[in-house]
Amino acid sequence: MTIPDVPLVGAVEQASYQFPWSEGVFRDCVRVGYLCRVVEFRGEIGGYGIMSFGAGEAHILNVCIRNDLRGYGVGRQLMNYLLDRARDEYMQDVFLEVRPSNKVAMGLYESMGFERIGQRKGYYQAVGGREDALIYKLALEPKSAIEGRQ
Repeated sequence: MTIPDVPLVGAVEQASYQFPWSEGVFRDCVRVGYLCRVVEFRGEIGGYGIMSFGAGEAHILNVCIRNDLRGYGVGRQLMNYLLDRARDEYMQDVFLEVRPSNKVAMGLYESMGFERIGQRKGYYQAVGGREDALIYKLALEPKSAIEGRQ
């Protein structure tokens, strides 16, 4: 993801969420050096993922796949890519938050080994107030352990 991608990323975000991130938030993520990647499909942005690193932990901040590309495994491929990058950076754990109403995302994360470890009250903006966030964690195997099995 580059700064010129931000308006197109923002359009995918706007089409996907009632309370989307602003283009400014995406620009800030690129500028501060978070891992920001886009999924390209037929020359267009089909999704994106943003992850930060620090103190042995990775935090997946945003993952989104365009509506017409959902259900084809693109989100799983993007998540696997992000997890591989976290291993490359020697991260021990990966964290993310998800809305309890986002059952599809929860199913994906759980199928990939993420475990629910907590909840943040009123974390997300929602119609008529706030919605909690479920906190998920994945303990990463060291890259060397994975390579040794191949």
